[in-house]
Amino acid sequence: MLDYTHNGWLVAASLAVALMAGFTGLSLTHGASRLDRPRRKIIVALAAVVLGGGIWSMHFVAMLGLQLPILFYYDALITLASALIAILMVGLALLLLHFRARSLPVIVGAGTIVGLGIVVMHYVGMAGMQLCRPVYTALDVAIATLASVVLSVLAIWVAYDSRTHRNILLGTACFGLAVFTMHFVATGLTSFTAADAGGGAGPTLSNQVLAMGVTVSAFLICGAFLLTGITFIEPVPSATTPPPSPPSAPRATASATAGVPYERDGKTVFATPSRIAAIRAEGHYTVLYVGAEKLFCPWTISEADERLASAGFLRVHRSYLVNPAHVSSFERHKDNGTCYFEGVASLPKVPVSRSRLSDIREALGL
Repeated sequence: MLDYTHNGWLVAASLAVALMAGFTGLSLTHGASRLDRPRRKIIVALAAVVLGGGIWSMHFVAMLGLQLPILFYYDALITLASALIAILMVGLALLLLHFRARSLPVIVGAGTIVGLGIVVMHYVGMAGMQLCRPVYTALDVAIATLASVVLSVLAIWVAYDSRTHRNILLGTACFGLAVFTMHFVATGLTSFTAADAGGGAGPTLSNQVLAMGVTVSAFLICGAFLLTGITFIEPVPSATTPPPSPPSAPRATASATAGVPYERDGKTVFATPSRIAAIRAEGHYTVLYVGAEKLFCPWTISEADERLASAGFLRVHRSYLVNPAHVSSFERHKDNGTCYFEGVASLPKVPVSRSRLSDIREALGL
């Protein structure tokens, strides 16, 4: 068995990378569940790349600090696979958190998936070592897995129990410690022995080449950390000084007062918001439901949502806005709901997605 030591500076750098990745990923997903599904998927994918890439980068920054008395290399294909495993498993956990109701089993399940992702990434990454073979037992893997899963569940529970700045910071600390602790617990339980050169699955990477790749990855994580951090610490307006109105506020008020535009006989006509029962997305445009009529509106569903919020309209589905004043009855299903409009001949009912149930129920006084 070979004696080994660690470079203290690279150990500290590995912890910094894990913390920056955790903060960036958890900040990116803040408020993602309120977005429509396409934008939510993009945010989840970006956060998965940052968090999974952070796990991978932390591991290999620490491995660059591993000092052995022999030269060793890495198999490029196995090293790449370890990064993709971390990204995919973190992505699966984020999909559960942002596309399912956040019950305790979902939070524990997501944390467990993240913890297992850290463990699998670590041992797959270690399997890519050439000229040096890591030696560990099943018990060693079980201890490292337990540490990783417990700390990851704690990180997800803290970060998603309440989506406040405080919880994001605490979740960041827990995530960083989960990745860092798991790595060094596993490495401390691992011995290394010299091995003959074997046929790898892909080309070999020297420590110098790997260092360049890890440096680029850490640089990107650091840049993303700075971009999210500057938004996170943006000062809150003083209570004694009223905050300035956003530029779009006067425009939205004026549009709601003038009415909602629709096209008829080559002319633009304006409908009073109170007469509109619901609005449905139709590509880059929308359809207004007014009594027995369906009217073509040039606004997008997002623009209509922004402009008509002050008029009481609610987004109940990615494709629908409704005016609660026209809802004649409401039916709750297992995972979603339905709003009915008895007095609107053009639109008998509108589906309500699960994430919007609480909003419409509150507006209807339920």
